[in-house]
Amino acid sequence: MKLKKTDIIIVSLILFYFGIGIYLYSQMPEKMASHWNIKGEVDGYLSKFWGLFLMPLLSIGILLLYLIIPNIDPLKKNIEKFRKYFDGFIILLLLFLFYLYVLTIFWNLGLKFDIGQAIMPALAILFYYCGILLEKAKRNWFIGIRTPWTLSSDEVWDKTHKLGGKLFKIAGLFVLLGLFFKKYIFWFILVPIFTAVIYIIAYSYFEYQKAQNLKSGKLKNKNNGQKQA
Repeated sequence: MKLKKTDIIIVSLILFYFGIGIYLYSQMPEKMASHWNIKGEVDGYLSKFWGLFLMPLLSIGILLLYLIIPNIDPLKKNIEKFRKYFDGFIILLLLFLFYLYVLTIFWNLGLKFDIGQAIMPALAILFYYCGILLEKAKRNWFIGIRTPWTLSSDEVWDKTHKLGGKLFKIAGLFVLLGLFFKKYIFWFILVPIFTAVIYIIAYSYFEYQKAQNLKSGKLKNKNNGQKQA
């Protein structure tokens, strides 16, 4: 099987992950800070092994999903229509996780900083690209806004994802705006995303109902026309 450029990039990132973990293993404390609360205070720790290798192992799981999903989806032909955007998302997601990994390592090496503010720009970029991916996504069973109504109609899928893409881009901009409101930084992440998700789900339902009512109306008019003839 011929390797794509994306495959090479992903595998290289994963190997780099493991290389950093192996190289820094002896320099890390036995317990590594691994989680911070909304105030930027450490409230969770992992052993040195898991602190250094949990992210690399997680990246292998992402690689497996990247390889499997496009091949097992019953609508895999549709995935091929936006495959380059899906590939780009996988690379961006791995880079995002790598960024978090590097921040964690710096912190445990003694460099202290506001980790919430450090994460925000990367999170904003990830959300914004999610918006791009949603706008390009075609109906499938694994990637995108998968409600019973989007999965039942190409028309509803396309309308919902066009709107969802815009909302996720806006959410990304709100996350970036949160850099200027340190005390409320957590809300600049949660509120836009939860609002967007709830609105998108409701939108897909009402668009499906609208399409069904329109279809029923056309069928009724057709039957009435046949009766009159």
